Amino acid sequence: MKIQSLEQVLVEMRLVDDSGLDKAKSVQREKALPLHDALLSAGVLSDHDLLQALARLWNIPLINKIEEVEVDPSIVDVLPITFLRKYTMVPVRLHADMMEVAVNDPTDQEPLFDIAKILNIREITRVLAPKQEILQAINRLVEMREENAEDIMEDIEDENDEILKDLESIQDITVMETEAPIIRMVNRLMVQAFRERASDIHVEPYQTDVKVRYRIDGILHDVLTLPKRVHSAVVSRIKVMASLNIAEKRLPQDGRIGIKLGDHSVDLRISSVPTVNGERVVMRILDKSSVLYGLEELGFYPDDLERIERLIKQEHGIILVTGPTGSGKTTSLYSMLSRINSPDKNILTIEDPIEYQLKGIGQIPVNTKVGLTFASGLRSIVRQDPDVILVGEIRDLETAEIAIQAALTGHLVFSTLHTNDSASAVTRLIDMGIEPFLVTSSVNAILAQRLVRKICPACKQEYFPEDESLLEIGLSKEMLDKEGYLHRGAGCSECIGTGYKGRTGIYEILFMSDIIRGTVLKTSDSNAIKQAAVGEGLHSLRQDGARKVEDGMTTIEEVLRVTQQ
Repeated sequence: MKIQSLEQVLVEMRLVDDSGLDKAKSVQREKALPLHDALLSAGVLSDHDLLQALARLWNIPLINKIEEVEVDPSIVDVLPITFLRKYTMVPVRLHADMMEVAVNDPTDQEPLFDIAKILNIREITRVLAPKQEILQAINRLVEMREENAEDIMEDIEDENDEILKDLESIQDITVMETEAPIIRMVNRLMVQAFRERASDIHVEPYQTDVKVRYRIDGILHDVLTLPKRVHSAVVSRIKVMASLNIAEKRLPQDGRIGIKLGDHSVDLRISSVPTVNGERVVMRILDKSSVLYGLEELGFYPDDLERIERLIKQEHGIILVTGPTGSGKTTSLYSMLSRINSPDKNILTIEDPIEYQLKGIGQIPVNTKVGLTFASGLRSIVRQDPDVILVGEIRDLETAEIAIQAALTGHLVFSTLHTNDSASAVTRLIDMGIEPFLVTSSVNAILAQRLVRKICPACKQEYFPEDESLLEIGLSKEMLDKEGYLHRGAGCSECIGTGYKGRTGIYEILFMSDIIRGTVLKTSDSNAIKQAAVGEGLHSLRQDGARKVEDGMTTIEEVLRVTQQ
């Protein structure tokens, strides 16, 4: 039988043509890559097509999805996770002396001999699988092996009570740190929170116990109840990790913990405050490796996206984003900055804290301990010849005045305010002490936003809504499709039984038109400004939410939850 090459198989299967092969070979020569890597790098072939060709060339079964891993999770004790990730392979089945291993590159056979030798297995068979499937299977293997916080609590229950008493002194902490269960449990709480997409971890002491809660998609969920006697040990462990003063329990403290979870670098912002039942700790999770969203992914409809694109290309003025804490304001601003970021622009930011590292942009963190506030930082930034400035938040009159001055002298300024809607931002600036004529001449637009949970795609189902609930968000049965149904999530393991998975934004955009400017100069009443904007075509947060309900993205209940005044 004639031995074929990958090139021959690809031509036979009509997956590439001559021009595609020439392009791949050019990349292969330039970058000294194997042909299969060059085909992917040149964009000539998709992952799936390449795997099909490799499966045929090597006569190996191809599986598109690894449904389950049927090996003992303890295998990761002898086959390190770093080894499996490095060679992108994972054992999936073990029968007697035969093991099945999922691989992504069948040309790399040396690691398979190592696996056979380490595990003393006579025969190894291969199946081809997509890289992402293999990495997810490795993660599942790790999760099966690792204890969860509840399991570790059982170990703690058996521990000597003396170690877990109030731990008042530094000596006690030294003893506690050598006591594995507390350390393991705190680590597991952090890992589980990250894996479950939590944004915050709450450790809340009460009279008889301690509640641990995760905020997932904006909603708090109970995950664990700890006995009161371990509270001091858990808080002290967190404080040690954050380099905080463990002896100080009467004053609030703030710190940070930098950890690595697999391929992710994660920052935990720690806040502790004293309560009547002991110290309460909240940890905000910031994934520094997370990919920044593009403007198209934030939930803007095409008409709003077009307006935003026009706004951010202006040479000067202020663009304000408003909403409560956790409504996605910073993400929206970063996406706008990324869209206009180019080598010919000098973009500088002053932030508290810096949540995303942006390439090509100068980012300055607020440091109140040394007197670097938003106002003082902004004053220095203006002297750095910027084209675009981002001020994390306008908190006081001084910051507002400098931002407005910068906008009036030819800079494009982005910032945030904590107000309920777009019109209220104008009122807030005037209440701070800014003259109405300065607001109208400097502010270009105000974007108000909220985050709503998206319906879980795994358990999405149709239902016929009640007239009253439709009316509440300004819809009627006549406005729906002829079938007259909407969507909601039934609840499944994918969404932890909530019916929701992930979030998207709802928006209202107020443009500073001549009519709005005239209204602001006459009155600072937010209702009057809002009515003038509605007359100009403004659609409110609730109306934008109603559109997303019609389109099956979210539910009536979710829109009402985030838009209730």
